[in-house]
Amino acid sequence: MLLINLEFLEQSILATMLEENYLIMDSQLKPEMFYGQHHRQLFILMQQLITEGHPVDYLTLSARFEQMETIGVTYLTELMMFANVEKFDDYAQLLREIWRERQKAQILFQAAEGDWAILQIIERLDNTQLEGNQIDTSITQNLVAMHNRPWEEVNTPGLIVPHIHDLASIIDGFRPGELTIIAARPSMGKTDVMNNIALQAGWQGHLPIIFSLEMSKTILLDRLIATTGHYSRLKMRNPKEYFSEEQKNKWMRVLEDVNKSSIHLDDRSSLTMPQIRSQARRIIRQNQNKTPVILIDYLQIIQTDGDYEHSAMAMGKISRALKQMAKEFNCPVICLSQLNRNVEARSNKRPLMSDLRDSGSIEQDADVIILLYRNSYYETEKTDAPDLLEFIVAKNRNGPTGLAKAIYNKKTGHIWTRSEINA
Repeated sequence: MLLINLEFLEQSILATMLEENYLIMDSQLKPEMFYGQHHRQLFILMQQLITEGHPVDYLTLSARFEQMETIGVTYLTELMMFANVEKFDDYAQLLREIWRERQKAQILFQAAEGDWAILQIIERLDNTQLEGNQIDTSITQNLVAMHNRPWEEVNTPGLIVPHIHDLASIIDGFRPGELTIIAARPSMGKTDVMNNIALQAGWQGHLPIIFSLEMSKTILLDRLIATTGHYSRLKMRNPKEYFSEEQKNKWMRVLEDVNKSSIHLDDRSSLTMPQIRSQARRIIRQNQNKTPVILIDYLQIIQTDGDYEHSAMAMGKISRALKQMAKEFNCPVICLSQLNRNVEARSNKRPLMSDLRDSGSIEQDADVIILLYRNSYYETEKTDAPDLLEFIVAKNRNGPTGLAKAIYNKKTGHIWTRSEINA
């Protein structure tokens, strides 16, 4: 049964590599990790083509007649049905683990036959664990690169600086490798905050990638346009009837400004973390000249691969995967989150970090946690006038916590700083 499963596993990995050629090298797999000899030969051939600068597909592989003779050209067409980009990372990791188990069994057999010393066995087993995961652990080169640091302008590559000055003064910016959680009660303004961050990041020259699990692409685009053009979202429902001539005349300019943000938007509603990671990686590979920022709306509706007895366990797995993705892609990951109902029962309704739904793992994994609050949200008389939006920085792993304030226009979704706001 193991061999049958391993055959399918290797077929899926190779088929996905044929579909997404960059995975051939990025996966850091080695030929010896494949159990099937024909799969090992195919992977070697794929690596050769990449090294020579060729694409890897049916035509380029079939052109290598002698090397493909033992594999069979027709096998390539059968192979393609096993491609699964979303599962690739999990499958590649599973292949490594199976290979390590084979290596351990072989080492223990050789040790028994050769009467190896304990230290020799341990050394060989340790090398097997590190195989395929070699990293440079020395700090010398890092320190050498810092020799001129006290005399240089501070420049953090990939830093996304928020346009809200009060917030920037606390968190400095959204940093590569860090996970930021922005949490609030429903309709407090989370999505508009995300949209403003995405637009500003894009205009700064970065690559915003939005995963909108709740809103459709059409609705979110309307909100991005309304925010950029300062259009009332109510009027956006029928621009021909409700727009003024001035608003209509600037329409094309607004669309151009939104397009300049270089936002990529995936609005599939039932995404898992492997699917999010796979899609993000594809977009990043296609836009290698820009630093990405990944934004997700929102945490509690990301799908899990299995059934969990407690929702906190599911949230824990997702929050860890979000942090791992930030480190893997070396980019900021900003994820929106709901707050639980506890805040509604208190007289002081400003949220606390403990109000995060299934908060334990989120508090642990997040580098920055920002809680949103508007006093007008709880007022009985509602108005459309712009009001004060508070950014409560409840956790900041690499800096201070504190309170930032901005003006929020609920009609348009636009958020901006006013110097005359009193602290």
